[in-house]
Amino acid sequence: SFLLQWINEPTLLVTRFEYANLFHTVTDWYSAYVSSRVTNLPGRPHLIFVDGHCKAPLEDTWGALFSSIRYAKNFSGPVCFRHAIFSPLGYETAMFKGLTESFNCRGAPAHILRERNDDHKTARLSEFGEIIRAAFSLPVDDRLVPKPVSGHNVLFVRREDYLAHPRHDGKVQSRLSNEQEVFDSLKEWVVKHKKCNITLINGLFAHMSMKEQLHAIQEASVVIGAHGAGLTHLVSAASNTVVLEIVSSLYRRPHFQLISAWKGLEYHAIYPPGSYAKPSEVIDKLSNIMRSLGC
Repeated sequence: SFLLQWINEPTLLVTRFEYANLFHTVTDWYSAYVSSRVTNLPGRPHLIFVDGHCKAPLEDTWGALFSSIRYAKNFSGPVCFRHAIFSPLGYETAMFKGLTESFNCRGAPAHILRERNDDHKTARLSEFGEIIRAAFSLPVDDRLVPKPVSGHNVLFVRREDYLAHPRHDGKVQSRLSNEQEVFDSLKEWVVKHKKCNITLINGLFAHMSMKEQLHAIQEASVVIGAHGAGLTHLVSAASNTVVLEIVSSLYRRPHFQLISAWKGLEYHAIYPPGSYAKPSEVIDKLSNIMRSLGC
């Protein structure tokens, strides 16, 4: 007979869907975080995956955000919980809303809303970004983030096409077919731009540690990228970051526009008629943004 095991500490039960995809994983992090907040837990809860998925590359960040990670599939007998909390399922999370409905909500830093409450503004996503930064020992307060010596960092988030999990039977769609051409054109423009110092950062996130990715986001004055999971890191961006998203007509979803709104970030978009973006149009948009920043 199996021995009954009791778990006394508050524990989050999480079902992951697209467990290898950064966007869907961040929405799961957010749901788990909010679940712990609305249930008024005093510290970081323990977490158990009740799905059947294997270990994912993003598991180290799960471990950094929560007190412990376990798999229900590894339990050898019955387990009872004194305090179990079911986190919302992936496609029911607040960060996945906006596809079928809209609501009036903007973001603001927590200290501003403490001084003056506003029912149409939220600090929840900014707080969540601070939790992620803190988990990797990065400055939580924007005022403590060292400014790049060069003046302004422009982070180009590169997209690498992949399947969300090994059992995915769909086809990979290119969101920006001429990404390298756009990046090279921006690099040439930055070299010629003399009014102020601009550094173009090649955001090859798939080849960077999570801390390196977060550091690059936090130091960026402007974040540019094609619609893709890498832009989900905007949840950890500084409050004065400007976003420029290249949104292919083949894949128009409002996720990163909404994340920008809920963070209170200035957002711009380019909508090419397909997956090819004219480099001159991207440069024009970036030039206008840099002008607004005093460049």
